[in-house]
Amino acid sequence: MESTPMTDGFHVMVDALKLNGIDTIYGVAGIPITDLLRLAQSEGIRYIGFRHEQNAGNAAAIAGFLTQKPGVCLTVSGPGFLNGLVALANATTNCFPMILISGSSDRSIIDLQQGDYEELDQLSIAKPFSKAAFRVNNPEDIGVGLARSIRAAVSGRPGGVYLDITAKTLGSVLDLKASERSLIRPVDPAPRQIPSPESISRAVQLLSGALRPLIVLGKGAAYAQAEVEVKTLVEETHIPFLPMSMAKGLLPDNHPQSAAAARSYALGNADVVVLVGARLNWLLSHGKSPLWSESCQYIQVDIDSTEMDSNRPIVAPVVGDIRSSLRALLQALKPGSVPVRSEWLDAIGEKKQKNLNRMAERLRANPDPMNFSSALGQVREVLLARPDVYVVNEGANALDFGRNIIDMNLPRHRLDSGTWGIMGIGMGYAIAAAVETGQPVVAIEGDSAFGFSGMEIETICRYKLPVTTVILNNGGIYRGDTGDGEPSPTGFVRDARYDKLIEAFGGVGYHVTNTESLAQALQAGLGSGRPTLINAVIDPTAGTESGHIQSLNPKSALHQ
Repeated sequence: MESTPMTDGFHVMVDALKLNGIDTIYGVAGIPITDLLRLAQSEGIRYIGFRHEQNAGNAAAIAGFLTQKPGVCLTVSGPGFLNGLVALANATTNCFPMILISGSSDRSIIDLQQGDYEELDQLSIAKPFSKAAFRVNNPEDIGVGLARSIRAAVSGRPGGVYLDITAKTLGSVLDLKASERSLIRPVDPAPRQIPSPESISRAVQLLSGALRPLIVLGKGAAYAQAEVEVKTLVEETHIPFLPMSMAKGLLPDNHPQSAAAARSYALGNADVVVLVGARLNWLLSHGKSPLWSESCQYIQVDIDSTEMDSNRPIVAPVVGDIRSSLRALLQALKPGSVPVRSEWLDAIGEKKQKNLNRMAERLRANPDPMNFSSALGQVREVLLARPDVYVVNEGANALDFGRNIIDMNLPRHRLDSGTWGIMGIGMGYAIAAAVETGQPVVAIEGDSAFGFSGMEIETICRYKLPVTTVILNNGGIYRGDTGDGEPSPTGFVRDARYDKLIEAFGGVGYHVTNTESLAQALQAGLGSGRPTLINAVIDPTAGTESGHIQSLNPKSALHQ
């Protein structure tokens, strides 16, 4: 009698991942997932092993943003899961599709709280921070669990999904043919959502009467890969546009209709604003004065109807996926539907030119030591000749100055702290950008921000990734200490040599103190394609508390 072919949960999980086109896993090995990672690697799935789960999770999240497929992060149980939870929550907040898969301990012991290894009710903890959360208790349910996770991650408004898989499930044996029947590949997991004709008519009617219209582009438009539709809308209507940070590059920053250099003026004077994949959250001052006019009216294009009216009344909500919505809007906008308001364009152009002249003056300055503007001015000049480079940017001042100074010409090439303004995304995002695209990456980091994920320099070197990290080193959070004595709450070690860190792992380090050597080091790093770190020493007194959002720091009433 022939024996029945058998398999186990490890093999079923790998088969399910392969069936669904998951070709890369980010994670940290350990109990109970090490053999799962070995098996996945032997079956042709690329595994990128990190030094900390939060960074692996950030990599998976930004991979989802870049590819429109859920990035997958695999962690161990207990504390490893908790480390990845920050990245899961950040992905959900930013609407990045990712799946955090964590091994977990024996359910029967956990539920009786009998003290199992890394005992933790991970599913309950994950639910508030994810778009959806599932647990697999039987190997024959692995296919269902992964399929539901994929669909949840990418459908509607994307987000982070948690999938809990117990050690018992992974080690369980089942019939091979039964396992094959249990696998699922979701059909059309992110279907188009067509806006209603009435919503399009309202939007067209509102735009037709606008005197000072403005289009605000958010990273939702970048994720939707709607650059063709955005370009057509902007150029056919002649409406000026303002890109949010991660929407930069949907249209080149030097586009004549860009109002980025006149941001405050454009927002404060617009009478009709079209929000395309952008939310009226703190990044846009909640749509309220003094930044915005109280009489401004809004058209909002978003796939999630619950986003409407979150801070200001939305006169013309357009609920649908962004590409379908913009196509419907373009079809309804007949020639001349939106009159060209030359006085509005001229006013923005005049304000924009004044601000650009002021910035050019700051960038021409060459102080000794360097400051944020002079250092980033050199980075800008080098990157102007390399539009293929992906730019990762985080910090306080490093982020704020970088957003304004570094121009982007291609979509989804700027990756930064996003909706939460979170620190620590730098190395995870840089690694995933290099892995997913094969293109060079420049990570522009404040020295404080770099500290959250800096050990992943070893990961970059281990996988020989073309990542050049530029650390704007002013010796502290916001700024460094200039006197002796006990370090301040924001001070770091003075004259820190971050360039030595990468040399310990076989990468190339540069220590630069002027703009000329910074430009040369950056060109060399990009030209070599080798892991490179540039320690760019800037003035320790440069920078302000919390960068451009210092007003969010409350001051003690006793010291007013």
